[in-house]
Amino acid sequence: MFVRTEPLLHASRQPVPVRVHTPIGSAVVLWRGDPREADGRHLVEWTVDEDIQWGRNTLAASVTGPELRQEGDQVIMSGRLHLTDDGVARLQMGHWSVLFDLASPLPGTRDGSWVRISVEWDSVALYPYRT
Repeated sequence: MFVRTEPLLHASRQPVPVRVHTPIGSAVVLWRGDPREADGRHLVEWTVDEDIQWGRNTLAASVTGPELRQEGDQVIMSGRLHLTDDGVARLQMGHWSVLFDLASPLPGTRDGSWVRISVEWDSVALYPYRT
């Protein structure tokens, strides 16, 4: 997905906190590319270092639709949750997906449902995708 990033600190080492702007919202995350390229427009891959824990950081969404936003130190991601046979969850947020591991099985039939995932901002990172 193409995003616009702006560094929040002028640093020459990794990771650089950036505000990422997407068509569905913005949030502060970590930039895992060259620090000199942290300001600009990039094709990126998203990673999250927190597992889905139903009832703790993941709940049914009260509103349907993809969203990315910041609440204090938390990055809030809303989208459709899709489960794979190998225990991985894919959160479909608009035109892109973010992969998550499951800390425990999800209750009921959550495959395809709208969820809201809340994680610490510094557990979310962007990696520039080079073609």
